[in-house]
Amino acid sequence: MTGLRVLAVDDEPPALDELAYLLRADARVSTVHTAPDATEALRVLHDSEVDAVFLDIRMPGLDGMELARILGRFAKPPAIVFVTAYDDRAVEAFELAVADYIRKPVQVERLAESLRRVAGARLVPTHPAVAGRRERADDPTIPVELAGVTKLLPRSSVRWVEAQGDYARLHTAEGSHLVRVSLATLAERWADAGFVRIHRSYLVQLRLISELRLISGAYVVAIDGQELPVARRHTRDLKDRLVRAAKQSWNR
Repeated sequence: MTGLRVLAVDDEPPALDELAYLLRADARVSTVHTAPDATEALRVLHDSEVDAVFLDIRMPGLDGMELARILGRFAKPPAIVFVTAYDDRAVEAFELAVADYIRKPVQVERLAESLRRVAGARLVPTHPAVAGRRERADDPTIPVELAGVTKLLPRSSVRWVEAQGDYARLHTAEGSHLVRVSLATLAERWADAGFVRIHRSYLVQLRLISELRLISGAYVVAIDGQELPVARRHTRDLKDRLVRAAKQSWNR
């Protein structure tokens, strides 16, 4: 098994030089290409075999997110690792089934973890990027900060979401995590995964609702023993969805 062939893309020369240096210092990497923008990155990818692309998001012209979508259409797409100073595109990034999402400034240990993930996927017969997309297609992960460490949280572990200004708090069985994305954005992107808006402040996983009941003239749902309010304008739609879900379960 040869070493990883990687491409580092960043429009800021110091950041690009630092990333390339750290990649070359890892024993799993055999070749490091660099590109100052997405256009040059496409030229490199046309001329060279690359296993993974370590990619900034905010760049002039074609940004990293747009480049990742283009790479996803390749017959043999490389694994994508976003390397960025911002977390506001994290949910969108992981819905593209990227291999990882690293926050700047890049830490050696964090980059090593990402390379382990890419190298491990490369050991399977299927191309790593394709394998990663298959594994993540039904359950994308979301990067969350926990005690100074970025963890990858599977969407399936989220029970409900609570709006907190421009942020959203993801509630799981183990605790909660604040991410920089609006509830409206998650409601739109996670609708196909069974998440339902029940209130201007709450988004819930429909299959986890154990009760819908009327208390003091207002409806609430129960999830894991937690009661959440249902806005009047969402009540009829929620009832219809619960009935349809029950019928589908009976017919299986």
